Order: sequence, then C-alpha cells, then structure tokens
Amino acid sequence: MLVAAALGAWWALRPPAPPPAEESLPRIDSVSIASATTTTTAPGPVVVHVDGAVLVPGVHEVSAGGRVIDAIAAAGGLAPDADSARLNLALLVADEQRIWVPRIGEEEPGVLLPSGGSDSSDKGAAPGGGPIVDINQADAGQLQLLPGIGPSLAAAIVEHRDREGAYRSVDDLLDVAGIGPAKLAQLRSQASV
Repeated sequence: MLVAAALGAWWALRPPAPPPAEESLPRIDSVSIASATTTTTAPGPVVVHVDGAVLVPGVHEVSAGGRVIDAIAAAGGLAPDADSARLNLALLVADEQRIWVPRIGEEEPGVLLPSGGSDSSDKGAAPGGGPIVDINQADAGQLQLLPGIGPSLAAAIVEHRDREGAYRSVDDLLDVAGIGPAKLAQLRSQASV
C-alpha cells in the first residue's frame, strides 16, 4: 500500500507533459502575400558641352550614365580630322562637363579655365595668383599646377576620374587616396569642375 500511495503522490505532483507539437504551433488557414511594387524613374539627361573636332559642336543632352562616345554621337560624330586616339571614349560624362575633341596635330589646350580659355591664352588666375585648373579636363601635368599636388597625387586624381567618372565638385577630391581636408583647403581656390 505504501508503494501505491507513493506512486499516486508522484502522479499528482509531476510536471505537466508538453502539449503535442500540432497543438502548440499556430494554425494558419490562409496566407496573403503582399507584392511590392516599385517604380523606378530613369534619371534625366545630363547636359554637356562638346567642342573641337566634332560635326556639330555645342551644348548637347546625353542620357544619365552616358559616356564620352555618346556625347560625341550627340554632337554629330567626329570630324574627319579628329584625333580620337587622344580621348578616353569610355569616360562617364557628368552634367555641365566640357568635352574637347582635338584635331590631328593640334596641341593640347593649356589648363582649362571656367571661362573656356586656357593658361596659354588669357592667363586666367585664381585669387591666390595661380591658374584655375579644371580637374575634369586637366591631365596629370596640368594638375601639378595645383598647390600641394605632385606627380603621384596628380596620377591618382586622373586614375580616380577615369575609374569613377567625372568629378561633380571639387570636394569629390576627398575620395582620392592622399587628399584630405587640409590638402583640399590648400588647392580649393585654384580647382574647378
């Protein structure tokens, strides 16, 4: 009788058994799946100035994400005497960019100034006295006219521009390895886009 009493006490005091799995899971009778609709609008066209050895020089529209080759096509194509080997036709274009297409045998323009002149013709200068350098048009040699920019930083600026596309502002130079806020402040008055 003692065994029966102990067994009865154990049965009464034991922890409750977990419910069967099908009773513990939530029941879903119907599922509604919401479909997300996204509308993407393509960015508008960019406006570029194509000049030099093209059939229709002037201001043209190119679709966003366009390349120099697209801008030249918008300008009617290359003139017969164009020296396209001196261009990077794959370079991305940016709004307000000027693209100059040289003629065969034509000298490279000097440092391009916002007015469209060059350091060899009208000697445009920054408030500090040096020439204003268009960082989207200048080659590595011309970029070295900026204060604090030597051959390696000039090459890095050109390489970054070729890889990432045209600079949208002078502040974009902060993305170039070796140019920090202090260096940017040093050259800001002589750089333009």
